[in-house]
Amino acid sequence: MRMSKRRPSGDGMVRKREDGRWEGRIVVGHKQNGEPIFRYVLAKTQKELLAKLHRDMDLYQDAQLTEDSRMTLGEYLDRWMEEYGAVTLRPNTLRSYEQYIRCYVKPYLGGKIISRITRLDIQKLYQKLKKEGRVHDHPEYGYELSDTMVLRIHAMLHRCLKDAERDHIIPYNPTDGTKLPKNSYKPKQVLDREQMDAFLAAVDKNETWRDFFYTELTTGLRRGEICGLMWKDFDASTETLKILRSVNAPKRGELEIGETKTERGRRTIRLPPSTVQRLKERKKHSISQWIFPDPLAPEKPVRPSAAYYWMKVLLKEAGLPHIRFHDLRHTFATHALASGVDAKTLSGILGHTNASFTLDTYTHVTPDMQKAASDVVGGFLKDLLGEELNPWQGNGKAEPAP
Repeated sequence: MRMSKRRPSGDGMVRKREDGRWEGRIVVGHKQNGEPIFRYVLAKTQKELLAKLHRDMDLYQDAQLTEDSRMTLGEYLDRWMEEYGAVTLRPNTLRSYEQYIRCYVKPYLGGKIISRITRLDIQKLYQKLKKEGRVHDHPEYGYELSDTMVLRIHAMLHRCLKDAERDHIIPYNPTDGTKLPKNSYKPKQVLDREQMDAFLAAVDKNETWRDFFYTELTTGLRRGEICGLMWKDFDASTETLKILRSVNAPKRGELEIGETKTERGRRTIRLPPSTVQRLKERKKHSISQWIFPDPLAPEKPVRPSAAYYWMKVLLKEAGLPHIRFHDLRHTFATHALASGVDAKTLSGILGHTNASFTLDTYTHVTPDMQKAASDVVGGFLKDLLGEELNPWQGNGKAEPAP
């Protein structure tokens, strides 16, 4: 018996329907049993139909879509979250993705067949979200969604649909080539010398938090990283500190202790002698495995929200404006660069992916600033630590933790 030849993707046919319209179909993939999967196209005239078919033939040529290409976008995202997201995403990122899918993607595109979603569909989604995507009316912005949130939703969709393209569920990633809003980052707020003096004076009066914030200002750790420090990470003999974990606490949720933000986040840094001395003294009186435990439950690490709360209290006591906790990290990094610490060394201390990211992040630190730091200000870190900047130079570079 002669077997029928398997039709290649892109193969098609054309016919005129009884209602006068023209219909065409092309093969876009195959089922597991070998039967072809068709894409149907309608047009008023034969010429219009042929133009559409030629466009789709180019698009689906060698696409070899699977039966999963008939899923809706909502169904695919649910499966992706279960099979990929739940095992690869950090808890915070997982919760964010769930919110993006539920609130912003499913209401607009969740019911559309995933393989039929076009770049124009995605572009219209972003435009609609930007204009009226906010779930609740905001007193200042109304229902307009911020550029930053649209970019986050795009990043999530791009990641998910990249996997769909790889698995032959869609012929191409429709998020590629979309026009995106420019990211409007909040300006970095860096405490100057006088502000640092005022903040440190307030910190020094608080016995519970003074070591915490002194360590933060001399290391620039992320909030979750400093909360996750354990005594076994601290080596007084080598004056080093290993950053191996991060603490996260969702709103009204239990503490989650996980890995650092990035692979480069696992690192070992050299500490200034004054910071080493503070930690050595602190260890003598510690009853916890955590360097900075929860004051009311020393068997647990301090909650990141508590660190943020007390930073605001101490800023207010010092008569200083409100800043984000991450701005303490920016303060450390800015003054370190201005005081002469090279970008590669600073990148290792901060746990950045590479030195170019560090330079891009701190482009505001100009040669003029460096000269001013040296000639006029003297550099906050040099004032605070004297010549202790030396550990971060030369042999004092941060190394990846084992």
